[in-house]
Amino acid sequence: MKKEQQKIRKAAVLGAGNMGSKIAALLAGVDIPTYLLDIVPRELDEKDKKKGLTRESPEFRSKLARLGIDYTLMASPPAFFTSQDIKLIKPGNFEDHLEWLADADWIIEVVAEDLKIKTDLLAKVEEYAKPGAIITTNTSGLSVNKIAENLTRRHQKNFMGTHFFNPPRHMKLLEIVPGASTDPDAISFMSSFCERRLGKSVVYAKDTPNFIANRIGCYALLAVMRTMVEDGYTVEEVDAITGPPMGRPKSASFRTADMVGLDVFAKVAQNVSDSLDDPAEKEAFAVPEFLTKMIQLGLMGDKSQKGFYKKVTGPQGSQIQAMDYTSLEYVPSRKVSLPGLEAVKGVDDLAERLQTLAYSDDRAGRLAWKALKKMLLYCASKVPEISDDILSIDRAMRWGFNWEMGPFQTWDAIGVRRSVERMEKEGEKIPANVKAMLKSGQESFYEKRRGRWHYYDFESSGYVRVEESPELIILPSPSERKKVVKSSPGGRLIDMGDGVACLEFRSPNNVIDGDVIQMLHDAVAEVDQNFEGMVIGNQGANFCPGADVKLIYGLAMQKDWKTLEQAVDQLQQATLKLKYSVKPVVAAPFRMTLGGGCELCLASSMVRAYAEAYMGLVEMGVGIIPAGGGTKEMLLRAIEWVPPSIPSAAPGGAKPDLIPFVARVFETIATARVSTSAMDAQGIGFMRPSDRVSMNLDHLLHDAKESVLSLVKEGYRPPRPKDDIRVVGRTGMGILELMVFMLKDGGYISAADAHIASRLAYVLTGGDLDQNTLVTEQYILDLEREVVLSLAGEEKTQARLRSMAETGRPLRN
Repeated sequence: MKKEQQKIRKAAVLGAGNMGSKIAALLAGVDIPTYLLDIVPRELDEKDKKKGLTRESPEFRSKLARLGIDYTLMASPPAFFTSQDIKLIKPGNFEDHLEWLADADWIIEVVAEDLKIKTDLLAKVEEYAKPGAIITTNTSGLSVNKIAENLTRRHQKNFMGTHFFNPPRHMKLLEIVPGASTDPDAISFMSSFCERRLGKSVVYAKDTPNFIANRIGCYALLAVMRTMVEDGYTVEEVDAITGPPMGRPKSASFRTADMVGLDVFAKVAQNVSDSLDDPAEKEAFAVPEFLTKMIQLGLMGDKSQKGFYKKVTGPQGSQIQAMDYTSLEYVPSRKVSLPGLEAVKGVDDLAERLQTLAYSDDRAGRLAWKALKKMLLYCASKVPEISDDILSIDRAMRWGFNWEMGPFQTWDAIGVRRSVERMEKEGEKIPANVKAMLKSGQESFYEKRRGRWHYYDFESSGYVRVEESPELIILPSPSERKKVVKSSPGGRLIDMGDGVACLEFRSPNNVIDGDVIQMLHDAVAEVDQNFEGMVIGNQGANFCPGADVKLIYGLAMQKDWKTLEQAVDQLQQATLKLKYSVKPVVAAPFRMTLGGGCELCLASSMVRAYAEAYMGLVEMGVGIIPAGGGTKEMLLRAIEWVPPSIPSAAPGGAKPDLIPFVARVFETIATARVSTSAMDAQGIGFMRPSDRVSMNLDHLLHDAKESVLSLVKEGYRPPRPKDDIRVVGRTGMGILELMVFMLKDGGYISAADAHIASRLAYVLTGGDLDQNTLVTEQYILDLEREVVLSLAGEEKTQARLRSMAETGRPLRN
């Protein structure tokens, strides 16, 4: 099978449980029609009987697949990109609809983790699967070769494991596990397809128990549990230490276990243990007694609302309680204060945090060291058993468990030789491959040569270059200045090559402050003179969460209205420059793209968004309205497609009613609506239908650059300034005021919300003007600025600004 000949136009997911339904949702989200099949239920329930269904009713026979879709539609975080995706999923069952598989280019099995169930189903699948169809299993730990052993050679060559992580839409990692007979071309094709079409980052795993990420992750958590019991730590202490201070997610150890499900975690551990021969390793995967007892008591984690943590509600509100594993009783969650944690608080550099924490001689340091030591030694001992190289292990843990650094990167951070010497003093057995590396004079697992990263390969005893996708663009670090055209505290303008520049924000958390605004002005001027176009993008945690609320709050409290007005005006003029730049500007938003960040996208020539772009104009939450041109741009988008007149008996035709379209924009901004995906943002209006979506975040800057070059090739021309914007005036204002009154009267919004919404309505309707009056863009911008200054002087707005500036949380007053 040639890679270029293979296409996936239709898929079939076998198993409509939690994972199967979510995988079907992901496939539908990238426009692949998908069959979702499950078993026929054994018996009619009372609801079925009330509907008059029989065992032969199609609705009953495909009931489980339909239920899977319904539950997935309500999943949190969302499994579907938009609710419209559901139309591409066709539910069915294994008894009546296996013939549908003849149309499927990819058949993915996602039934229960039982070898017999899987092999029996695949035997039936083989009768219907067409020649060349890709058949995969989503098993999280069973042997791929054993699952495939009864397939014919024809289908074995296209069979492999495709292990998605939950939730599949949001988790980056996909482990591809080839079978003994899998065709290399099929592996290559699926890797490319899943990377580009599904947005996954692929790691090749060997057919060993639980593959790479779950094997290492399970071992690491069990090691932490044993250390907790042996040394007398609390659940809260462990989570405080093993979370962000060590470069791990906020959910740390036990909150993560609760999310996964304690029974699921125990089953994964048991599966590994049952598959091993080494007694010591089997013992390492033994489930602790306290965890077994918790599961027997029905304490399963989030799905039972009780695990290592539970929320209780009392007279004084809700409270989080933590498990005391010695008594199996819940106790009020205790605040953790340890010198080792205090020492790394505020340290941004993870390597520095890890070194400080691991070598700190206090409770935090001792736990961190012991947990790290065990995990690092285990990872090294598993090369080449579970992976031929350290790179795949590091990537699996970064992409599958959201660690900031993989195990071997972590080892480099704390110092390989220094840590090994300490381990040896403590009586640990150092894997031969690590000892050989150090003996040869190599001090780290990774090193940079001529601007490219290389990793140490144990087999060849040398460094191998890290091969990256050609679609991956990595912005230079602050120390690499060759490609930096302009730099300021607010950002950098970077030469991406081919005549395209990239404006990267450098403010804290990428918020829009005075330095960023100035950099916007400077960047447009530079690109106008010396480049073909510009991308606005970065590789931070989020594209841009909005304006600097602390700055706005400070100016409001100082009553420095002149400076505040100038700041708002400068942002407005910056967005106008983006909009009317003679060179195309492509915004590349991802994740949080709120407030001013969204306004920059609205002003750009085009948006090339990551699928997980959460866009919204949320200024209402801090007591103001969008005033960087966002209100104006949303108004223009709502009415620009409406014709100036429609046929009627009146001379020149009648003017269409714009109020319904303005009302929709009003509702969007007044409710601070945020998109759940880039596709959802297109439906709301934050992105145009012509804007593009990238599924893979690693490809986003490359794709945005290509979008710039495409606009240039097409002969890009900026839009013409708007001087004939038809507003709905006082008539429209009356309608919007009625909407506000009904929301307030129904208890949906507070009096403060109603006041801010009325001021928003004032801007969207054009102020105190007659209906159908024509105004300019600058007129609407002036109204935006007027209203923001007015609101910033009010007590309740200042309270909202203060809450956000000091706590990061919105205030509802």
